[in-house]
Amino acid sequence: MDITVTAFGIAKDIIKNKEVIISLPSDRSVGALRSLLSNKYPEFEKLASLKFAVNADYVEDGHELKAGDEVVLIPPVSGG
Repeated sequence: MDITVTAFGIAKDIIKNKEVIISLPSDRSVGALRSLLSNKYPEFEKLASLKFAVNADYVEDGHELKAGDEVVLIPPVSGG
């Protein structure tokens, strides 16, 4: 199953694009997607607090992805 992932901030800089398509094997969890992204883009390992949103809701690594889900990477935010 192919998942389109939209990225913002530093996550967008890492993938060098606003969107990327990732093919998930039989394990379709957010955790599996996180692992695939880390393997393809090792700099993601530096983003310990990277959050995932699916269909506009924050999700944990155990969340199962389905075809057509909108996945967004939300990197850590800082400010003052």
